[in-house]
Amino acid sequence: MQPAGRALIAALTLVALGACVPDPALFPTAFPAAAKVEPAETAYVSAMDGPFRIPAVPLEKLPESLRRQSVAYESGEVPGTIIIHPGQRFLYYVTGPKTAIRYGIAVGKAGFEWAGEAVVTQTKPWPTWTPPPEMIERKPELAKWEKGQPGGLENPLGARAIYLTTNGRDYGYRIHGTPEWWTIGKNASSGCIRMINQDVLDLTGRVQPGAKVVVLKADGTRSAGLIVPPPAPKKSKPVAVAPTPVVEPVMPALPLPPPLDPDLLG
Repeated sequence: MQPAGRALIAALTLVALGACVPDPALFPTAFPAAAKVEPAETAYVSAMDGPFRIPAVPLEKLPESLRRQSVAYESGEVPGTIIIHPGQRFLYYVTGPKTAIRYGIAVGKAGFEWAGEAVVTQTKPWPTWTPPPEMIERKPELAKWEKGQPGGLENPLGARAIYLTTNGRDYGYRIHGTPEWWTIGKNASSGCIRMINQDVLDLTGRVQPGAKVVVLKADGTRSAGLIVPPPAPKKSKPVAVAPTPVVEPVMPALPLPPPLDPDLLG
């Protein structure tokens, strides 16, 4: 075979092989290395964040299972995905094919559970919290915050809030911090996912806008679609009842006294 012919065959072979090899630009060269997780002894100390000093969390009162830690976890999701297991009270931030960072969380109380998929739209530091009307109806003392409670150490959303949407709609669910760290590991919220303030700071430093969020059902299975609690039935307004008129008792007429005896008047 002539040299020109061999060169042509070699060139065609390279083209054919190239068609079977995906463009490396379309795929990550490797999963990002699992980010280091700070030891619990320093992860939960008091620290300044903006104008506020976040209080320390006493480790002796925080079970080891609820502390931030790297774990073996196989999910089938790409790194950067958040997976929430309400039954376990754990949030997993996927870091690799078989690894994740696990955080202890508090989830919705009975009647406030939800499941499905969402997308991270934004995060906010020390966000304003506005209780929805139905919450104010349940707890009238919250009416003072109907225009919004400013961010701060007593704000229920804590140091950070991660805002979620599903199919472009905001259902009001958030992943957020909490000043009530002792509720972690419990069913304590009205549907949102609570985290220790130090943990939500760590998570928001990792998660990116557009990240996928998967909320499993309580048994750990995936929902075929979004499951949200039914709206609470509206309380019927009391019907005004006209007051019953008070009827004054009628006293019988007294009998007339007998006429006086004229002899007695003499």
